[in-house]
Amino acid sequence: MDTERASPRYSDIDLWEPSDILEAMLEGQMAAVAAVRAALPAIEQAGQGMEARLRDGGRLIYVGAGTSGRLAVQDGAELIPTFNWPPERLLLLMAGGKDALLRSAEGAEDETGQAARLAKQHQIGPTDVLIAVAASGTTPFTLACLREAKRCGALTIGIANNRGTPILDEADCAIRLDTGPEPIAGSTRMKAGTAQRVTLNLLSSLVMVRLGRVHEGLMVDVQGLNAKLARRSENILRRLTGRSDQEVHDALLRANGSVKLAVLLLHGCSVEEGVSRLDRAGGQLRNALKAIGDHAADATGDLMLAEELPSAAVQADADDISRR
Repeated sequence: MDTERASPRYSDIDLWEPSDILEAMLEGQMAAVAAVRAALPAIEQAGQGMEARLRDGGRLIYVGAGTSGRLAVQDGAELIPTFNWPPERLLLLMAGGKDALLRSAEGAEDETGQAARLAKQHQIGPTDVLIAVAASGTTPFTLACLREAKRCGALTIGIANNRGTPILDEADCAIRLDTGPEPIAGSTRMKAGTAQRVTLNLLSSLVMVRLGRVHEGLMVDVQGLNAKLARRSENILRRLTGRSDQEVHDALLRANGSVKLAVLLLHGCSVEEGVSRLDRAGGQLRNALKAIGDHAADATGDLMLAEELPSAAVQADADDISRR
C-alpha cells in the first residue's frame, strides 16, 4: 500500500535542517489538498446520493478507526452546532468506543464482531447514509460496518487512500484520495489524514448547503449555544433583514433561537405560520420567502381587481344606456 511505503526521498529526513523538514512536510500537505481536487467528481456524486437519502429523514453515520475514525467523528460532531443537524439523526461508530477518541486503541480496529453488533443494535436501514473512512482501505472494523450497512440497504460511501482496496471496491460511492507515501512512512495522520479531513469537510458542507441549512452563504441553522454563537445568530438575522438590534433580539426570542423562523417573523408571519411555511418549503428559507412574496403579490392582485370592478360595472351601465 502506498500509504505504508517508505519513500526514498525522505530516507534521510532525520538529518535535514529543521527548515527543510518543515518545507518537505508542508509540500506534502499541499499535495494532499491536490489529491482532494482530483476526487471532486466522486465527492459530488456521493453528496448527491446523500442528499436524496437525508431528505427522507435518514441518519448520517460515520465509521472509522484510529486517526481516520477520529477525523470522521470530528466532522460529524461539528454538524450539530454549525448546521443544527439533529443529534438523533447522527451516529458515530468508532472502533474502541469513546475511549479511543483520546487514546490509541489500535487493537479495536480488528474487532469485526463489534462492528456487526453495532450495525444491528442501531438498526441501520435503507434511508441511512454510512461514511466509512480508512487510509488503508482495509480496516476490518470499518469494512465490517460498511458491509453490514450495505446489506441493510443503506447508502455506503467509502473514503480511502489506496487503490483497489475493499472499502473502495464495495462502497456504493468510492472516494479515493491518492496521497502516496508519507514523509514519515505509515504515519497517515499526515498527508492521508489531511486529505480525509478536507474531503469530509467538503462532503458534509455540500450536503448541508443542498438541504437548505445555508442561505446567502450564512449558517442560518446555527444554534446559539453560547454567547459567541448567539451573537452570530443576531448578526446573521440583522444582515438578512436590516432590522434594528432590538427587533432582531425580540424575533430570535419569539423564534426560540431559530434564525430562519425569525426571518419569517420579521416578514410578518406568526410563529405558527412561519413554522408551517418552512415545513412546506422543506426547510429552504429562500423558498419560504418566495412563497410569502407570491402570496403578497396574489393578495395585491386581488385587491386591484376588486377596486376595478365598480368602475367596470359603471362603464357597462353607460354602454347599455347609449345602446338604448
